[in-house]
Amino acid sequence: MSEQTAVELEQEMRRLFMHLDAMNVAGISAMVTDNVQGIDEITRSWRRGRAAVENYLAELADAVQDVRSQITDLHVTGWDETGLVTFVLQQTYRMDGAAQSLSAPTSLVFKREDDAWKVALIHSVPLPEPQRT
Repeated sequence: MSEQTAVELEQEMRRLFMHLDAMNVAGISAMVTDNVQGIDEITRSWRRGRAAVENYLAELADAVQDVRSQITDLHVTGWDETGLVTFVLQQTYRMDGAAQSLSAPTSLVFKREDDAWKVALIHSVPLPEPQRT
């Protein structure tokens, strides 16, 4: 993988979370493939296809505020027209007024479409807080 590809994939990942933090559904929608698949961490179910992801995000936009995403443990890999970005997502937000936070190992699969990187898979599953003894 070229250094330029790695930089492009990281930039696209960061742009996706910029849109998510702003709850910009249209911005996120423009970045995904038509057959995108993603995990909904709240209901812990799959969303398949652009319409399902858009509908889920539109529902969230009414209930979620003050989203702040931080990325750690970032790794970027690419093969020809496919890219994989893995990281740990640290996120805080307010849902229906209540403060929430999560830590989630996350994978994004990108596919090259018309000279642009599009998100084909969003796999992010929050881990439970460690038990204190």
